[in-house]
Order: sequence, then structure tokens, then C-alpha cells
Amino acid sequence: MRRLTRILGTLLIAGGVLTLAWVVVVWRWEDPFTALYTHVQQTRLAHTYEQRAAAFRTRLARGNLASVERQVAVEARAYGHTLHRGDAVGRLRIGRIGLKMVVVQGTDHETLKKGPGHYVESGLPGEGRLIYVAGHRTTYLAPFAWINTLRVGDYARFEVPYGTFTYRVTRHYVVAEHDVGVLRDRGAEILRLQACHPRFFASHRYIVDARLVAVAPRGGNPYTPVRSAST
Repeated sequence: MRRLTRILGTLLIAGGVLTLAWVVVVWRWEDPFTALYTHVQQTRLAHTYEQRAAAFRTRLARGNLASVERQVAVEARAYGHTLHRGDAVGRLRIGRIGLKMVVVQGTDHETLKKGPGHYVESGLPGEGRLIYVAGHRTTYLAPFAWINTLRVGDYARFEVPYGTFTYRVTRHYVVAEHDVGVLRDRGAEILRLQACHPRFFASHRYIVDARLVAVAPRGGNPYTPVRSAST
């Protein structure tokens, strides 16, 4: 009986050590099993995005700055009408956290397994509205694992078929899990990134806001948005 107790005790200790080791691995290097799934999905999405971008027809942006911005907004809305849940939206790059992934249309559980998800009711780059993107922190390649390390002034670049849009981080904050106020569009183009907080839990949401500061329309000249130029 004592021998059995010792064996069970040893197994429990070993199990605890392995569990702790696994938590450390996931914390530092993310979950390798779910990461493999997302890697495969990202490869597929990258291929379909390249096809989508090549097929998308843009008009050469002409006229004064306000006119060009209106043309880009029209193209953003037209592109949005072509997107369905699970489609590749564009490429998101954030140097500070080493992120370079395809954004997927939708923020439901299954879609977020494939990569960062674009909330379908929010805007697209160049539309002049809130753009809301959510992502995992510990599993499925953990695109926003280190979202908390982003600093004010860091840049995020969102490439879509009609241009590349650069956003500069302005603030970060934490809200309760069910705070829907973060989805409210306040009439300005803000890229809002969201992840669960703290890591391994979902009681709150970590939010990062970034303001549009530069646009490079496909087939046109780069420009600074009117609102950015005046702020």
C-alpha cells in the first residue's frame, strides 16, 4: 500500500512538473499543435489573397487629396462587398511584435483559428471608419501574444488589394470582456487591435488603437490623410 502511495505521489509530481513545463512553453513559444494548424491555413490564405489582389481592379486615384480619399473609400466599400466569412482580407504587419499574417474575414471561434480576424461590421482600410481586428494570444500561432509590448508611436501596416495603409499606435488599455463600447465607430479611421487579457484567461480584453497616418494607393501616389495632416 505504501509503495502504491509512493508511486502515485511520484506520478502526480511528475504530472505537475510536465504541466508547468507545458505552460512555460506555451507562454514563451506558443502552442505548437494549434500553431501547425494555423500555419497551414495561413499558407492557403496567402495564396488566395494573392489571387484576390491580382483580380481586383482599381481606378487610378486622381485629383486633389480630398478627391483621392473619396476614391479610395469607394474602392474600400467595393472590396468589402466581395468578402465573405473566412476569406483573406489582407496582410497585417507590425514590426514591434514580429507580426506578418493574413487577416481573415470574421471573428468567430473557427475563423480566429486561421489568423487575426476582421470584425465584419467594422470598416476596411481607407473607408474612414473603425477597423477592428482580434487575435489569439497563446494558441493558433498567437498573433497578438505580445500585443502588450506595443508602444505609442509604433507602426502597423495593413495591405489590401487597393493599397497599403500605415497606422501609428496612439494608446493601449484594458476593458471588461463584454464591453461593447470598443466596437463603436466614432467617425475616424482607427485600427483597433484586440486580444484576451490576461494571457490564458478571457476576463478582459487588451486593446491597442492606431491612427491612420499614411496611404499608398495601388497605382497612385502615396499621401498623408487629411485628418492626419491636421492633427
